[in-house]
Amino acid sequence: MRRFLIAAFAALVTSTVTLAPAAAAPLCDKLGFAGLLAKCNRGEPIEITLASGQPLGKGDVALQSGAYYEMKITADGSAELAITGAPFFRAIWMNEIVINGIEVRPMAIDSLEFDQAGVATLSFIAIKPGSYEVRIPNTTSDSQKITISIQ
Repeated sequence: MRRFLIAAFAALVTSTVTLAPAAAAPLCDKLGFAGLLAKCNRGEPIEITLASGQPLGKGDVALQSGAYYEMKITADGSAELAITGAPFFRAIWMNEIVINGIEVRPMAIDSLEFDQAGVATLSFIAIKPGSYEVRIPNTTSDSQKITISIQ
């Protein structure tokens, strides 16, 4: 039995098959000093509107793992509204949230609530592949959510 294990280990070590490690593919090849935050690695911005009785966005969003994105959330002040999506917020690396010119660098968030009109901009890198929902809490309408998939 011992000889079998040694032979199996030797075969495994000398095998010509190599497996490449799984890695996120950035949008550009030459990231430079900025790394994943480089300008060439930025995806299209995501626009979300918080308004009473209006849809959150223009449809589902597809992101690429390893790419940098900005999500601009605009509240019109017509109602006190929040946006939630903890599973999505856990699947990204949050660079910063900018609210009225104040930069916040959180570890994670569960939701953002707007008591009045305003804009919050989230910048992040998509990390964990999957399909996630960002929605207005306690709503059931499909127009009150956006499905975001990370590929």
